[in-house]
Amino acid sequence: MTRHVRLFRNGRNQAVRIPREFELPGEEAILRRDEAGRLILEPVPPRTLSALAKTWSPLEEEFPDIQDLPAEPVDI
Repeated sequence: MTRHVRLFRNGRNQAVRIPREFELPGEEAILRRDEAGRLILEPVPPRTLSALAKTWSPLEEEFPDIQDLPAEPVDI
């Protein structure tokens, strides 16, 4: 599927209007140029929780000891 689109200026940037049938999901995309000089625009893949956790660094803090008290009886 191909379609001609219009280019325009948005401040100092050049922009393109993406027709509805080519809309990308989300709020971000990846733009790259291949060896032939073509621009390729692709959606950012959704981040999984495990991928997000891999970006976190371990905590350096020591947690205080917590007294393990028996549960209080509850009248139901």
